[in-house]
Amino acid sequence: MHPKALLDTCAALVARVLQFDHPADAIVSRFFRDNRQLGPRERATLAETAYAVLRRKLLYEHLARSGSGPRERRLAILGFHGPRDFLKSALSEQESRWVDACDAVRPTELLAPHRHNLPEWLAAPLQQQLGADFDALAESLLQPAPLDLRVNTLAAKRDEVRAGLKKAGVATRPTPYSPWGLRAEGKPPVHRLDLFTGGAIEVQDEGSQLLALLLDAKRGEMVVDFCAGAGGKTLALGAAMRNTGRLYAFDVSAHRLDALKPRLARSGLSNVHPAAIAHERDERVKRLAGKIDRVLVDAPCSGLGTLRRNPDLKWRQTPEAVRELVAKQGAILQSAARLVKPGGRLVYATCSVLPEENEAIAEAFGAAHADFVLQPAAGLLEGLKVDGAAGLCAGGEDGHRYLRLWPHRHGTDGFFAAVWNRR
Repeated sequence: MHPKALLDTCAALVARVLQFDHPADAIVSRFFRDNRQLGPRERATLAETAYAVLRRKLLYEHLARSGSGPRERRLAILGFHGPRDFLKSALSEQESRWVDACDAVRPTELLAPHRHNLPEWLAAPLQQQLGADFDALAESLLQPAPLDLRVNTLAAKRDEVRAGLKKAGVATRPTPYSPWGLRAEGKPPVHRLDLFTGGAIEVQDEGSQLLALLLDAKRGEMVVDFCAGAGGKTLALGAAMRNTGRLYAFDVSAHRLDALKPRLARSGLSNVHPAAIAHERDERVKRLAGKIDRVLVDAPCSGLGTLRRNPDLKWRQTPEAVRELVAKQGAILQSAARLVKPGGRLVYATCSVLPEENEAIAEAFGAAHADFVLQPAAGLLEGLKVDGAAGLCAGGEDGHRYLRLWPHRHGTDGFFAAVWNRR
C-alpha cells in the first residue's frame, strides 16, 4: 500500500477506536474484516498505530494542537508504527517539520499527565499507592505486553515445547515465576503452529498462570472456576488436575463460554464441565453448596491491570463503573464461598490494580466470615516452589498476605489474589 494511503487508513482506524463505543480489540478486528485486502504488514502497522495513540493519548493530543489538518490524521502521524522515512514520504513539508519538532520534545519539558498518560481519577490513587514507584509503573503501562504461553503439561513438558518452538523459529525463555510458562521474543503468529493447534500451548499471561497455580487443584477433586470467561484458567486447572476429578466452568455469559469450546477440544481435557448460570445465586450453584474442594473467583473487574494490552480501558472505565463492580465483586465472592466444603480452598482474584477491588474486598469478606482462614500467599507460593515468592506479595506486617503483581516489578499484568481455607 502507498504510504499516503496507509496513513489515511491509519487515521480512519484511529478515528474509529477513539469513539470508545466498543473495546479496541473488537474494533480493530472488525476493521480488518471490513478491509480484507490488507496484508499482514499493513495490519500490523494499523493495529500498532491505533494502540500507540490509545497508550499516549494525552501526550499526542497535546502535541497535535500545534499541527494542522484533521485531528485523527495528526494523531495517526504521531503514533505511526514504522520507519520515519516511510512516514515522511506520506507527509507535506509542513507536516514533516511539525513531526520533527514533536520528536524533539523532551519528557522533562512535559507536564505530568502528558508523561504518564493516565486519567486523573486513576493516576491519583496509583500515586498514593506507589509513591516514588509510580513513574516506573506509568512507563511500563505505555509499553506493549510480552507474549506469554502456558505449556499444557498434560500434553508435553516445558523443555520439550520450548525445543519444538525453537525448531519452528520461535525463540522463547522460561517465565521467571510460573513453572508452566514460556515468554516469546516478539509477537510470533503462534496460532498457526502445530504446537498450538495440537493443544500443547495456550496464550496466557504469566500472572494469570500464577492465579491458577495458587488454587493448587489436585487429582480427583471437585473444583469450580466461578467466573470462567473464555476459560484460560479453567484449562490450566484441568491440566493441574491431570484430567481427573470434576471441574465446573461457570459464567453468566454463554457467549464467553462458547469461546472455551475450541480451546477445550485442543487441550485434550475431558474433566471440564462448562455451565452458563443466570447469576451468582443460580440453582446450579445452590446444589453444589458445601461440596467443592477448591473454588476460584476471578471476579469481573475494571481490568486496569491489563493496560499494556488493553490501553483503551483507561479511557473507557469510570469511577462510577468501578463502584458498581465493587458491589458485584462482594456479592459474587459471598455466593461462591458457599460452595467450599470444610477444609476446602477459596481464591479471590482480579486483574485490577485498585485497592477497592482487591484488598478492600478481601478484608471485608474475612471480617464477615470467621470460618474462612486467610492463607499468606507468599507461603503458599514458596510451597509450590515459585522463585522469589515473597517479592510477588504484599499486605500484612510482613508483606506476605496477598499476591500483588505489577507490570513494572514483575513483568506480568497487574493481578491480585487472596486465599482462604475453610475451617
